[in-house]
Amino acid sequence: MNLSFTPEEIAFRERMREFFTTEIPASIRAHIERGEHVPREDQITSQRILNAAGLAVPHWPKAWGGQDWSPVQIYIWQDEMQQACVPPPLGFNANMVGPVIAQFGSEVQKQKFLPATANLDIWWCQGFSEPGAGSDLASLRTSAVRDGDHYVVNGQKTWTTLAQYADWIFCLCRTDATVKKQQGISFILIDMKTPGITVRPIVTIDGGREVNEVFFDDVRVPVENLVGEENKGWDYAKFLLGNERTGIARVGVSKARIRRIKQLAALEFVGDRKMSEEPHFREKMAAVEIELKALEMTQLRVVADERNRDKGTPNPASSILKLKGSELQQATTELLMDVVGPYVLPYDDSDEGSNEPPVGPDYAAEAAPIYFNWRKISIYGGSNEIQRNIVAKAILGF
Repeated sequence: MNLSFTPEEIAFRERMREFFTTEIPASIRAHIERGEHVPREDQITSQRILNAAGLAVPHWPKAWGGQDWSPVQIYIWQDEMQQACVPPPLGFNANMVGPVIAQFGSEVQKQKFLPATANLDIWWCQGFSEPGAGSDLASLRTSAVRDGDHYVVNGQKTWTTLAQYADWIFCLCRTDATVKKQQGISFILIDMKTPGITVRPIVTIDGGREVNEVFFDDVRVPVENLVGEENKGWDYAKFLLGNERTGIARVGVSKARIRRIKQLAALEFVGDRKMSEEPHFREKMAAVEIELKALEMTQLRVVADERNRDKGTPNPASSILKLKGSELQQATTELLMDVVGPYVLPYDDSDEGSNEPPVGPDYAAEAAPIYFNWRKISIYGGSNEIQRNIVAKAILGF
């Protein structure tokens, strides 16, 4: 299998690199480089720049903003975007609900939602997980009962990422409680301004408000917001989750993080020696870089294999990418913690009138929040335990 790039693909990489490093403002890219949450307005600005250039949703159908690129071009686009620390197009829009509407939605839904979704004129959030239905998602209990030309929705969703920003939510709701649980679920689009919706923040261990609880109390949703057929939502959810796992290895993200760690390690000292020269740290860094290179080669093999696979048929090796990719992303946060050492202790300057200076350099302040926040990476998109089961069954044949 030839994993080298053609001259045309190398030229394409150069074009992507030039665009990402010159057209997306450095002030926006700095949020990603420092490991900060990207402010809502900066996320919107970045995605609209990408969309204007045809670079927000290249994997969509061409009629709705796609580019009809090869799998290798998609890989290069994503890798260069990650290495340049460009905020990726909002995943809920670009990789989740957008492809579902494009594949299964009505023509009216496509016209109404797809252009606005690509341009981030609509900010979507995902209403899947519930307090009693996480990994066992088919056990969800949020109900949508038909009442004339509306559904009446009642229930609760949890871990709803960035719901505080969202204009719309795409929800899995139970529309038939009399059949096997996977067969009674529908995929419904709900305007977050609809009466009866309450968003309650969940403060996470890193001190941020990234996830939320969303409550539905007799929320009336037009039947026209049903995507596809009633009770077929589980099929659409599986299609969506396949798109969510695309590129989840995030090799480019880990590459950028390692560059950042090396820069900071050259500034910190252990005794009279720079951290970057400390043998044990160098050994740990080398081990992560070697595994990252192996992961990159595996990803390239998967990309090359996509040429020979039927579209819509997931490659089971993507589970290996997710599994190892998440572990390496977490390993980079541990290296960052090693670099900043005792300066990693959290500092809260939220009290009015506080004159206490932060302990250590400014760049140390984000190390602990990044470390804690990235614990989630081995959970979302299918936990690593689930990925091991997929590998055992689909690849090893157990």
